[in-house]
Amino acid sequence: MVTTKLKGFILTRRWWDTPTGTDIEYWLATDAGPLKVLLSAQTSVAFVETRFRAAVEAQLASLPGLQLRELDLKTFQQNPVVGVYAKQFRQLGQLARKLQPQNIALLEADVRPHERYLMERFITAGVSVEAGADGTRLRPEPDYRPVLKVASLDIETSENGELYSIALDGMAQRVVFMLGEPAPEPNGPAQALDFALIYLPTRKAMIESLNDWFERNDPDVIIGWSVIQFDLRVLQKTADACGTALLLGRERQPTEWRTHPGKQGYLFAPTPGRIVIDGIEALRAAAWSFPSFSLESVSQALLGEGKAIGDEYDKMAEINRRYRDDKPALAVYNIRDCELVLRIFEKAQLLQFVMERAHTTGLAADHFGGSIAAFSHHYLPRMHRMGYVAPSVGDIQSKAYPGGYVMDSKPGFYDSVVVLDYKSLYPSIIRTYCVDPVGHAEGQHASDPSAQIKGPGGTLFSRTKHCLPEIVTTLSRSRDEAKRVKNEPLSQTLKLLMNSFAGVLGASECRFFNPELVSAVTLRGHEIVKRTQVFVENRGYEAIYGDTDSIFIWLGRTHTNTEAHAVAAELVRDINAWWTRTLREEQGLENFLEIEFDTHYAKFFMPTIRGSDVGSKKRYAGLSTDAAGKEEMVFRGLEMARSDWTLLARQFQEGLLSRIFHGQPYREFVTDYARATLAGAKDDLLIYRKRLRHRLDAYLVNVPPQVRAARMADDYNLRVGRPMQYQNGGWIQYVMTTNGPEPLENRPSRVDYEHYLNKQLKPIADAILQPMGDSFAALVSSQRALF
Repeated sequence: MVTTKLKGFILTRRWWDTPTGTDIEYWLATDAGPLKVLLSAQTSVAFVETRFRAAVEAQLASLPGLQLRELDLKTFQQNPVVGVYAKQFRQLGQLARKLQPQNIALLEADVRPHERYLMERFITAGVSVEAGADGTRLRPEPDYRPVLKVASLDIETSENGELYSIALDGMAQRVVFMLGEPAPEPNGPAQALDFALIYLPTRKAMIESLNDWFERNDPDVIIGWSVIQFDLRVLQKTADACGTALLLGRERQPTEWRTHPGKQGYLFAPTPGRIVIDGIEALRAAAWSFPSFSLESVSQALLGEGKAIGDEYDKMAEINRRYRDDKPALAVYNIRDCELVLRIFEKAQLLQFVMERAHTTGLAADHFGGSIAAFSHHYLPRMHRMGYVAPSVGDIQSKAYPGGYVMDSKPGFYDSVVVLDYKSLYPSIIRTYCVDPVGHAEGQHASDPSAQIKGPGGTLFSRTKHCLPEIVTTLSRSRDEAKRVKNEPLSQTLKLLMNSFAGVLGASECRFFNPELVSAVTLRGHEIVKRTQVFVENRGYEAIYGDTDSIFIWLGRTHTNTEAHAVAAELVRDINAWWTRTLREEQGLENFLEIEFDTHYAKFFMPTIRGSDVGSKKRYAGLSTDAAGKEEMVFRGLEMARSDWTLLARQFQEGLLSRIFHGQPYREFVTDYARATLAGAKDDLLIYRKRLRHRLDAYLVNVPPQVRAARMADDYNLRVGRPMQYQNGGWIQYVMTTNGPEPLENRPSRVDYEHYLNKQLKPIADAILQPMGDSFAALVSSQRALF
């Protein structure tokens, strides 16, 4: 039989045990269409220390199909291990539970078959399928990128979750399935629709038509907004209530619902053959940030348009009205959501990001988070080839370790501050100082001191035997290439993955957790920033702040933009050369540390901690100037950058700092702003928007304003016959009145303007004006008689 080859991208993966072994299924997207690959009768493996062999052999009679094999592998403690090979994967779990009372660990027994198959072959998402006489094999194909077929899904329901309509867009057949019958033809012409509007008599018929649509159109990807937690969840409940099946997977397979072990009520929706991607989760994974992740807010921010039809209650009333009186209008509204989601995915390159993330991490394309799993996917096969097996979670007791270094700041206003930033500092430390779990095990047991690298706190690492530095080097080079060819989604995924590695070593739920390892990274980071500070100050400049991988340098006097950039370039060149020389001389190490120019602030402000003279941390503002002289106001950690402060405060802070940075009069601005606030001219800026992180009945002592407002809102909702909104948490908007916090739903009292002056404007003004010998009270009190 001739071997055939086909390239594919892994869409979904799953496994199950059979009497003959473990079967693994991968659905692939290929240039020839979707392809299911089934690998039958696979063997699973775990490891146990050789000294416990007799205890394992005593269990073999009750677990037919288990075998022990001699292997040239060992633990980090240098104890040899044997391989435990199982016909069925679940047998490993059974054996692990039988050994647990004897405190015997079955190592790597939790690595699932479909993940181990890929990682041991260094496969992430792209594969080459080879079908021959000896069966089917998958090999890595890291450069393959297919065009995926995308369906955008959205539903409309009543306030009680009763299904009204289902919209689908992105494929050739754009459609809305609507419950009910069309209204009688009006006298005028019917509204022209650019999609099919199909009326169905029952919800069961809607689900069955949806199943048929997916089989007929066969998308690779399902996208939406809260598509798993709401849309698919409602569709599943509807199908169950109707006594029919929701079959959205390929080959009309059902979704395999799973609950999140750490988030109550949070669901996963693995769907055979189709990736399900929630837009909110994808944006967060790609490090996008918005004050609100509602579809309306994100659409306005990214696209400059939305589709709002009033507040939450007006919206529901309008949806009900349209369903009752104007079903075509409801269909237009429904499919509009699908359109917006498609355009957001395109604008933010979310599908490309998801695909590149899968290629980079080895995780399923719809698996967000997963830093620990991604680390294991890369690390386990490499450590096996170095002769080691992984420890179990919990082998090392959790304890505190130092975080990133934050320098004491020097508060005040400055001209000409340049910021230098170490490029991927923690990954660079891992590469330079060979920080690595295997390297640590080898270094601790090395007999030749010349083979060791000394780390902080007495740690020792091997110069030659390690895995993580090579992994980081490969990823770093890939990122440089991605940046060169302007592949931003790939560059972003590589950056996020590399930067997660130090955190993974410090995560107690990771099998490689070790405070000594993560401390070897963070403490080295402290040393690097401190030594950079000494270098800078020996050059006659002053370091006024530093944070983890950045250092803020005051040039001592006003510089033109060109001069500041030239000084920064000289410092970058000399610091990098100094590190190369110093690391070679001190420990014979190759330097992978690289400091870069980040920002020139023509004007810069570092506040004090409120109520003291001590400089704050992670809070500053500046007027940045790029090489072309373009200005931008930058806020970090200040009220302007925080959505839990009112727009009144945020606009005040931006306006005051802008005037000071540009040398404009500011006193009149302060008094005019306060006067306008008291006069009610800024009432639209007074709204607080805060999150309720717990159920309302969980707040028993020290009840914060947002909870008081939420309770008042739901009391009002109950009185007027509306559903209660806030009993299980969520976001609340309220205003401070003379009778305390009152929600937007019901505001019977007058605004407490003094609250806004004293709690919103005064703290901001005093933090800014204090270094200038001025204060909010001094400026406003002299004018109060005029207000």
